[in-house]
Amino acid sequence: MSSEPTLLVADDHPLFRAAVLHVLQGRLPRFRTLEAASAATLGQALAEHPEVELVLLDLSMPGARGFSALLHVRGEYPELPVVIISSNDHPRVIRRAQQFGAAGFIPKSAPAETMGDAVVAVLDGGSWFPPMAAERSEADAELAARLAQLTPQQFRVLLCLADGLLNKQIAATLGLAENTVKVHVTAILKKLACYSRTQAAVLVKSLETEDGASSD
Repeated sequence: MSSEPTLLVADDHPLFRAAVLHVLQGRLPRFRTLEAASAATLGQALAEHPEVELVLLDLSMPGARGFSALLHVRGEYPELPVVIISSNDHPRVIRRAQQFGAAGFIPKSAPAETMGDAVVAVLDGGSWFPPMAAERSEADAELAARLAQLTPQQFRVLLCLADGLLNKQIAATLGLAENTVKVHVTAILKKLACYSRTQAAVLVKSLETEDGASSD
């Protein structure tokens, strides 16, 4: 572990971000921190700061649909470890986070010592997850593999598509030519084995954490 790692804390609650930083000060002698309050500012921070060594990511942020921010970061920065910090610690949510590429999962209810242990473990190249009762889901594994085929730009188009935007609106939102969006949509449907935009939108909805939070 480097002597001065750079950490990015992505959570839309300023008080919680401050609490995380306070906890880390007790475990890491020296570290730099960046903060993000939305999926958009998370992407901007990562683009501007390639030195980031770890992302602490809340699943519920403006602009994110459950695990979409995790998948986006993993797709664009595959070598960058992401630790999920969430108040939803249902076993299946934890398992899905792991299957979608997270290096760790810290329940927001966890004691400060646990959070520090998890961050240090991941910075050292390991992983940290609480004990899980949920078994591996082949459906989630297949979904993760299909989404991993998308380029970062295609993933952004997919999220816009899931919001019900037309190609012209997606083009305006992402600063692309409308024909380029059309090409992306065609490629997305093919890679995801979806027959329609509606089917692709339903697939994105399955990324929402509520999907895995209900009791068995």
